Amino acid sequence: MTPMFMTIDLGRMAYAPACELQSDYLNKVLARREEPSPDLNAAGTSHDTSGAPRHFGYLLLVEHDPPVITITRRPAAASHLLTLPDMLKREGIELAQTDRGGDITYHGPGQLVAYPILDLNLLKLRLHDYMRLLESAVMDTCESFGVTARRDACATGVWVGSGAIDTNGAEGASDAKICAMGVRVRRWISMHGLALNVTTNLDHFKHIVPCGLAGRRVTSLQEQLGEQCPSMQLVKHRLLVCLDDRLRQHVAQAADPHLSMTTALDSGGAPTRT
Repeated sequence: MTPMFMTIDLGRMAYAPACELQSDYLNKVLARREEPSPDLNAAGTSHDTSGAPRHFGYLLLVEHDPPVITITRRPAAASHLLTLPDMLKREGIELAQTDRGGDITYHGPGQLVAYPILDLNLLKLRLHDYMRLLESAVMDTCESFGVTARRDACATGVWVGSGAIDTNGAEGASDAKICAMGVRVRRWISMHGLALNVTTNLDHFKHIVPCGLAGRRVTSLQEQLGEQCPSMQLVKHRLLVCLDDRLRQHVAQAADPHLSMTTALDSGGAPTRT
């Protein structure tokens, strides 16, 4: 079966060069648009003029090292940095501006960052549905390891917890975020993506208000599973399989709108991209 995307494992890499690579691969996807447009089929593949299967883009996998706090251009984002830059530097944590959506977040070793560089136009995938698809792929990944994960009605990302209302009436206040998301779309090609905490040093989140969501905790697969936490390599493999499956389901549905999909995406609300 032809993969929906080509996977490039970057290992550990600083934030800036990884962003440059995203741009390089985005340009590769743009160049492919000059070729005759393929037709999607219900098997989740398309073909070039020679009849050979072609993919819809790339998936870059990386752990950012040195650790970095990234801040978007959103007006309030900088105010969610709680530690002076000089103090961060002493801890070996960098600061970087980013052009993705969302607010402020942390990346570091033990966190699986996935940058899907996908042609959303070719996939016939709207931005809202793309975000829900990413969430579904991460939830599938977490649940494959025995961690029940869910969406939040008010904030994009993947959460662990019951979503119960606390004594102050705040829905989901006891939940913890296990995966943050923030994307950018250029000419309907996606950039940036998601950050799934596997064995991340959660203490480093004390330097920020994660994603600008005051009072919301973060967690990791390691915190949830203890000694049963899977290796980073296994999580990488499981995520790319789950993402491939979700994309394949979407393409099949796009090719045949009447197809009954027992695992169809939840249309849900329209949470902010964080």
